[in-house]
Amino acid sequence: MVVASMPVGTMVNPFTGMPTTAALAVLVDDVAGRVNFYRRGPGQWTVSSELTVELSPDGIDAILAAPEAPVVASGRTLGPEGATLLAICTLTHRGTTIGGGTVRTVAITGGPDGPVPRGPDTLVRTPQTSLADLMSVRPVPVEGETCLLMQQPDPIINNLIGIVHGGVSATGLELVASAAINRGQSEPLRTASIRVNFLRPFAAGARSRYEGTALRVGRNSAIGDAQAVGDDGKVAVIARVTGYR
Repeated sequence: MVVASMPVGTMVNPFTGMPTTAALAVLVDDVAGRVNFYRRGPGQWTVSSELTVELSPDGIDAILAAPEAPVVASGRTLGPEGATLLAICTLTHRGTTIGGGTVRTVAITGGPDGPVPRGPDTLVRTPQTSLADLMSVRPVPVEGETCLLMQQPDPIINNLIGIVHGGVSATGLELVASAAINRGQSEPLRTASIRVNFLRPFAAGARSRYEGTALRVGRNSAIGDAQAVGDDGKVAVIARVTGYR
Protein backbone atom coordinates (compact mmCIF):
# COMPACT_ATOMS: atom_id res chain seq x y z
CA MET A 1 0.00 0.00 0.00
CA VAL A 2 1.16 3.54 -0.76
CA VAL A 3 -0.16 6.52 1.24
CA ALA A 4 0.29 10.26 0.62
CA SER A 5 -1.55 13.44 1.51
CA MET A 6 -2.08 16.94 0.12
CA PRO A 7 -4.00 20.01 1.33
CA VAL A 8 -6.28 21.21 -1.49
CA GLY A 9 -8.97 23.16 0.34
CA THR A 10 -7.47 26.60 -0.30
CA MET A 11 -6.76 26.10 -4.02
CA VAL A 12 -8.78 28.03 -6.61
CA ASN A 13 -9.34 27.80 -10.35
CA PRO A 14 -7.33 30.64 -11.98
CA PHE A 15 -10.18 31.32 -14.44
CA THR A 16 -13.13 31.44 -12.04
CA GLY A 17 -11.56 32.14 -8.64
CA MET A 18 -13.74 29.33 -7.26
CA PRO A 19 -12.47 26.53 -5.00
CA THR A 20 -11.18 23.57 -6.98
CA THR A 21 -10.37 19.95 -6.25
CA ALA A 22 -8.45 19.60 -9.53
CA ALA A 23 -5.15 18.92 -7.75
CA LEU A 24 -6.55 15.64 -6.41
CA ALA A 25 -5.50 14.27 -9.81
CA VAL A 26 -1.87 14.86 -8.76
CA LEU A 27 -2.47 12.93 -5.54
CA VAL A 28 -4.20 10.02 -7.31
CA ASP A 29 -1.54 9.81 -10.02
CA ASP A 30 1.26 9.91 -7.46
CA VAL A 31 -0.15 7.25 -5.17
CA ALA A 32 -1.73 4.82 -7.64
CA GLY A 33 1.07 5.41 -10.13
CA ARG A 34 3.67 4.45 -7.54
CA VAL A 35 1.73 1.29 -6.68
CA ASN A 36 2.03 0.28 -10.34
CA PHE A 37 5.66 1.44 -10.55
CA TYR A 38 6.67 -0.84 -7.71
CA ARG A 39 5.19 -3.82 -9.62
CA ARG A 40 7.26 -3.31 -12.78
CA GLY A 41 9.62 -6.03 -13.95
CA PRO A 42 13.43 -5.87 -14.16
CA GLY A 43 14.65 -3.24 -16.61
CA GLN A 44 11.15 -1.77 -17.04
CA TRP A 45 9.61 1.68 -16.65
CA THR A 46 5.93 2.47 -16.29
CA VAL A 47 3.82 4.86 -18.35
CA SER A 48 0.29 5.85 -17.31
CA SER A 49 -2.39 5.27 -19.94
CA GLU A 50 -5.56 6.16 -18.00
CA LEU A 51 -6.48 8.05 -14.83
CA THR A 52 -9.81 8.62 -13.11
CA VAL A 53 -10.94 10.65 -10.11
CA GLU A 54 -14.41 10.31 -8.55
CA LEU A 55 -15.73 12.54 -5.76
CA SER A 56 -18.72 11.93 -3.50
CA PRO A 57 -21.61 14.43 -3.80
CA ASP A 58 -20.54 16.14 -0.57
CA GLY A 59 -16.80 15.71 -1.10
CA ILE A 60 -15.93 19.32 -1.86
CA ASP A 61 -18.18 20.56 0.95
CA ALA A 62 -16.32 18.34 3.41
CA ILE A 63 -12.97 19.70 2.20
CA LEU A 64 -14.10 23.33 2.36
CA ALA A 65 -15.41 22.83 5.91
CA ALA A 66 -11.79 22.27 7.02
CA PRO A 67 -9.65 23.56 4.13
CA GLU A 68 -6.32 23.29 5.94
CA ALA A 69 -6.77 19.56 6.63
CA PRO A 70 -5.11 17.39 3.95
CA VAL A 71 -6.80 14.84 1.74
CA VAL A 72 -5.20 11.43 2.23
CA ALA A 73 -4.87 8.93 -0.63
CA SER A 74 -4.32 5.24 0.13
CA GLY A 75 -3.41 3.18 -2.94
CA ARG A 76 -3.32 -0.56 -3.56
CA THR A 77 -3.22 -3.01 -6.44
CA LEU A 78 -6.38 -4.07 -8.27
CA GLY A 79 -6.16 -7.39 -10.07
CA PRO A 80 -3.18 -9.37 -11.34
CA GLU A 81 -0.35 -8.20 -13.56
CA GLY A 82 -1.15 -8.43 -17.26
CA ALA A 83 -0.90 -6.25 -20.35
CA THR A 84 -1.47 -3.35 -17.96
CA LEU A 85 -1.14 -2.70 -14.26
CA LEU A 86 -4.14 -1.25 -12.42
CA ALA A 87 -4.13 0.48 -9.04
CA ILE A 88 -6.99 2.00 -7.06
CA CYS A 89 -6.86 4.53 -4.25
CA THR A 90 -9.29 5.82 -1.66
CA LEU A 91 -9.48 9.53 -0.83
CA THR A 92 -10.29 10.51 2.75
CA HIS A 93 -10.56 13.83 4.57
CA ARG A 94 -10.44 13.90 8.37
CA GLY A 95 -11.18 10.18 8.37
CA THR A 96 -14.20 10.36 6.04
CA THR A 97 -14.13 8.81 2.59
CA ILE A 98 -14.83 11.50 -0.02
CA GLY A 99 -13.90 9.72 -3.23
CA GLY A 100 -11.40 7.57 -5.03
CA GLY A 101 -9.40 7.12 -8.18
CA THR A 102 -7.61 4.69 -10.46
CA VAL A 103 -4.48 4.65 -12.59
CA ARG A 104 -3.87 2.15 -15.36
CA THR A 105 -0.25 1.76 -16.37
CA VAL A 106 1.71 0.07 -19.16
CA ALA A 107 5.11 -1.40 -18.29
CA ILE A 108 7.70 -0.76 -21.01
CA THR A 109 11.27 -1.86 -21.64
CA GLY A 110 14.01 0.25 -23.16
CA GLY A 111 13.31 3.32 -21.07
CA PRO A 112 15.94 5.67 -19.63
CA ASP A 113 18.77 4.19 -17.60
CA GLY A 114 17.66 6.27 -14.63
CA PRO A 115 15.64 9.34 -13.64
CA VAL A 116 16.20 12.37 -15.86
CA PRO A 117 18.04 15.03 -13.80
CA ARG A 118 15.89 18.00 -12.86
CA GLY A 119 17.01 21.58 -12.37
CA PRO A 120 16.56 23.57 -9.18
CA ASP A 121 13.15 24.57 -7.87
CA THR A 122 13.07 28.36 -8.09
CA LEU A 123 9.56 28.86 -6.70
CA VAL A 124 9.37 30.21 -3.16
CA ARG A 125 6.36 28.45 -1.63
CA THR A 126 4.16 30.04 1.02
CA PRO A 127 0.63 29.23 2.21
CA GLN A 128 -0.53 31.89 -0.26
CA THR A 129 1.20 30.38 -3.32
CA SER A 130 -1.48 29.81 -5.97
CA LEU A 131 -2.22 26.56 -7.74
CA ALA A 132 -1.36 28.26 -11.04
CA ASP A 133 2.10 29.14 -9.72
CA LEU A 134 2.65 25.64 -8.35
CA MET A 135 1.83 24.23 -11.79
CA SER A 136 3.68 26.92 -13.79
CA VAL A 137 0.57 27.69 -15.84
CA ARG A 138 -0.80 30.96 -17.18
CA PRO A 139 -4.48 31.49 -18.04
CA VAL A 140 -5.23 33.28 -21.31
CA PRO A 141 -8.26 35.61 -21.55
CA VAL A 142 -11.18 33.60 -22.88
CA GLU A 143 -12.08 34.18 -26.51
CA GLY A 144 -14.90 32.26 -28.13
CA GLU A 145 -15.88 28.95 -26.56
CA THR A 146 -12.43 27.68 -25.52
CA CYS A 147 -10.68 28.20 -22.19
CA LEU A 148 -6.92 28.25 -22.71
CA LEU A 149 -4.23 27.61 -20.11
CA MET A 150 -0.58 27.83 -21.15
CA GLN A 151 1.75 25.22 -19.64
CA GLN A 152 5.12 26.87 -19.12
CA PRO A 153 8.27 24.73 -19.00
CA ASP A 154 9.44 23.97 -15.48
CA PRO A 155 11.57 20.94 -14.53
CA ILE A 156 9.81 20.62 -11.18
CA ILE A 157 6.51 19.62 -12.83
CA ASN A 158 8.18 16.88 -14.85
CA ASN A 159 8.18 13.20 -13.97
CA LEU A 160 11.18 10.86 -13.75
CA ILE A 161 11.47 10.53 -17.54
CA GLY A 162 11.42 14.29 -18.22
CA ILE A 163 7.86 14.96 -19.41
CA VAL A 164 4.99 16.75 -17.64
CA HIS A 165 3.78 14.69 -14.67
CA GLY A 166 0.51 12.92 -15.49
CA GLY A 167 -1.20 14.32 -12.41
CA VAL A 168 -0.18 17.87 -13.36
CA SER A 169 -1.54 17.52 -16.89
CA ALA A 170 -4.77 15.95 -15.57
CA THR A 171 -5.13 18.89 -13.18
CA GLY A 172 -4.66 21.37 -16.01
CA LEU A 173 -7.33 19.58 -18.04
CA GLU A 174 -9.80 19.74 -15.18
CA LEU A 175 -9.17 23.46 -14.68
CA VAL A 176 -9.98 24.38 -18.30
CA ALA A 177 -12.93 21.99 -18.62
CA SER A 178 -14.43 23.22 -15.34
CA ALA A 179 -13.93 26.82 -16.38
CA ALA A 180 -15.66 26.13 -19.71
CA ILE A 181 -18.77 24.56 -18.19
CA ASN A 182 -19.03 27.32 -15.57
CA ARG A 183 -18.96 30.26 -17.97
CA GLY A 184 -21.97 32.46 -17.29
CA GLN A 185 -23.18 30.29 -14.41
CA SER A 186 -24.43 32.03 -11.27
CA GLU A 187 -24.33 28.79 -9.26
CA PRO A 188 -21.19 26.69 -9.76
CA LEU A 189 -21.12 23.24 -11.33
CA ARG A 190 -18.78 21.24 -9.14
CA THR A 191 -16.59 18.55 -10.62
CA ALA A 192 -17.71 15.03 -9.73
CA SER A 193 -15.58 12.95 -12.09
CA ILE A 194 -12.46 13.27 -14.21
CA ARG A 195 -11.55 10.66 -16.84
CA VAL A 196 -8.17 11.06 -18.53
CA ASN A 197 -6.43 9.25 -21.39
CA PHE A 198 -2.71 9.72 -21.99
CA LEU A 199 -2.04 9.47 -25.73
CA ARG A 200 1.64 10.42 -26.01
CA PRO A 201 4.36 12.20 -23.98
CA PHE A 202 3.37 15.77 -23.07
CA ALA A 203 6.40 18.07 -23.23
CA ALA A 204 6.12 21.66 -22.01
CA GLY A 205 7.43 24.51 -24.14
CA ALA A 206 6.51 27.86 -25.65
CA ARG A 207 3.32 26.48 -27.27
CA SER A 208 2.20 23.79 -24.81
CA ARG A 209 -1.30 24.40 -23.51
CA TYR A 210 -4.59 23.04 -22.15
CA GLU A 211 -7.80 23.72 -24.08
CA GLY A 212 -11.24 23.23 -22.54
CA THR A 213 -14.72 23.41 -24.04
CA ALA A 214 -18.23 22.72 -22.78
CA LEU A 215 -19.86 19.73 -24.46
CA ARG A 216 -23.21 20.21 -22.76
CA VAL A 217 -24.43 22.44 -19.94
CA GLY A 218 -27.79 21.52 -18.46
CA ARG A 219 -29.85 22.73 -15.55
CA ASN A 220 -28.14 20.58 -12.92
CA SER A 221 -25.23 18.91 -14.69
CA ALA A 222 -22.64 19.56 -17.37
CA ILE A 223 -19.93 17.80 -19.35
CA GLY A 224 -16.71 19.41 -20.50
CA ASP A 225 -13.94 18.14 -22.75
CA ALA A 226 -10.28 19.13 -22.60
CA GLN A 227 -7.01 18.37 -24.34
CA ALA A 228 -3.35 19.01 -23.62
CA VAL A 229 -1.38 20.08 -26.68
CA GLY A 230 2.38 19.65 -26.54
CA ASP A 231 5.03 22.03 -27.78
CA ASP A 232 5.07 19.98 -31.01
CA GLY A 233 1.42 20.87 -31.69
CA LYS A 234 0.17 17.31 -31.13
CA VAL A 235 -2.62 16.38 -28.72
CA ALA A 236 -0.96 14.47 -25.90
CA VAL A 237 -3.65 14.02 -23.22
CA ILE A 238 -7.45 14.20 -23.31
CA ALA A 239 -10.05 14.33 -20.55
CA ARG A 240 -13.78 14.46 -19.92
CA VAL A 241 -15.05 16.24 -16.82
CA THR A 242 -18.57 15.94 -15.40
CA GLY A 243 -19.94 18.53 -12.99
CA TYR A 244 -23.12 18.82 -10.91
CA ARG A 245 -24.77 21.51 -8.83
